[in-house]
Amino acid sequence: MAHRHVLAIDQGTTSTRVLAFDVHGRAAGRARRELPQHYPSPGWVEHDPEDIWRDTHACLTEVLAASDASGAQAEALGITNQRETTLLWDRSTGVPLHRAIVWQDRRTAPLCQRLKAQGAEDLVRAKTGLLLDPYFSATKLAWLLENLPGARARALRGELAFGTVDSFLLWRLTGGRVHATDVTNAARTLLYDIRAQCWDAELLRLFDVPAALLPEVRDNSGLFGSTEPRLFGRALPITGIAGDQQAALIGQACFAPGSVKSTYGTGCFLLLNTGTAPAAAAAGLLTTPAYRLGGEIRYAIEGSIFVAGAAIQWLRDRLKVIDSAAASAALAAGVADDHGVYLVPAFVGLGAPYWRPDARGLICGLTFQTSAAQLARAALESVAYQTLDLLAAAQQHAASPVQALRVDGGMAANDWFCQFLADLLDVPVERPAELETTARGAAFLAGLATGVWASQEALAAIWTQERLFAPQMAPSRRAALLAGWRDAIARTLLCPPPG
Repeated sequence: MAHRHVLAIDQGTTSTRVLAFDVHGRAAGRARRELPQHYPSPGWVEHDPEDIWRDTHACLTEVLAASDASGAQAEALGITNQRETTLLWDRSTGVPLHRAIVWQDRRTAPLCQRLKAQGAEDLVRAKTGLLLDPYFSATKLAWLLENLPGARARALRGELAFGTVDSFLLWRLTGGRVHATDVTNAARTLLYDIRAQCWDAELLRLFDVPAALLPEVRDNSGLFGSTEPRLFGRALPITGIAGDQQAALIGQACFAPGSVKSTYGTGCFLLLNTGTAPAAAAAGLLTTPAYRLGGEIRYAIEGSIFVAGAAIQWLRDRLKVIDSAAASAALAAGVADDHGVYLVPAFVGLGAPYWRPDARGLICGLTFQTSAAQLARAALESVAYQTLDLLAAAQQHAASPVQALRVDGGMAANDWFCQFLADLLDVPVERPAELETTARGAAFLAGLATGVWASQEALAAIWTQERLFAPQMAPSRRAALLAGWRDAIARTLLCPPPG
């Protein structure tokens, strides 16, 4: 038993990783490749699909070899992915027609505005639980069909396939035999009715998307297909798929209604499990499937922050005021609470609960004494402030006040950030022993389908807490900090849109 491994592909915005998990849910091996970002125009963000595929293949090869060398048996493979990122490829060759348009991309904001002006948002909200926003896949796909010569005609002839990253990887891994996705990824396209649980003809007409492009939608756990034997010298069953945030919810064992997790990667994503019924989300939040197992669906309320760890990356790579992301914690710890600098990281607009794609970043409170340390602290604080905004809105859908927030992702390893988050939220923050919860969730789904784990209860039993961060900040200090943040947000929202 101890030598059984379940593998998980975690294809994210800034990197591609593969991890092996043992039967205790512990990471037993991993490989990683950083993913180049492409910014062809302001507000545009793209990835090269061939980079994604090449890195996935290389990481899988590396982890499989290490598992084999350790005597472990790799029993199944799960996939989790950056959601909404949109790909279009040739069914006969598997070759993409264009770079992937990333979830952060804002090029379709004018189309969203036109559709809103036509009164389409109520329809979209009612069927999908989402907002009419460039964040989601449908307008990205519409842009590709409109701007790539011959793409629409080829789509109508059934020659092309659309998918989010999970579908593209599944297609490549199975040698083009399987064109499918799961309910959590389908639900992020603006084309899927989350109550009827099917692609919706009215939405397809609204966005002018041919049905022939679409993948089959399946449960999160079950046999999707097997890897082409020539790729890794074996046929490895692919038995779990979920979008990254739902995978993290599963990896954090948030199976009970009212449980909540927040993942800190490039962006920040908070999900609150609402159980069997899709709750009508408060303004700025989303209603979304949490997972579907054995045909039984569970829903969540979600709030999304576009820029979290990406703000630290910006300080490192663009401004070059810090040497590494890890250095931000030490710098922040040396700055007084009342330093007075606020960063609103609206580099690609503001997500929930504001949903202002035209907003742009703002720094308030600069003086001649402002240093790299204050900028680093302001960047970390901005993520906590945005989380507070999300949690305050999401709590409207909880039957009782949220008792704790489970955190994961790269920033969750930062003790200073976790403590500031607990102080600001006035809620205990639970950090799990295994921070790789997104990949772990994909592995859990794959292992459920193959009998490595018997049930959701078995998964919950192996979740363990590494550290609890209890609130310590005085209420007066919290109130003063929040007043400064709200002023910074108000200034951001008052700024005229660019262009």
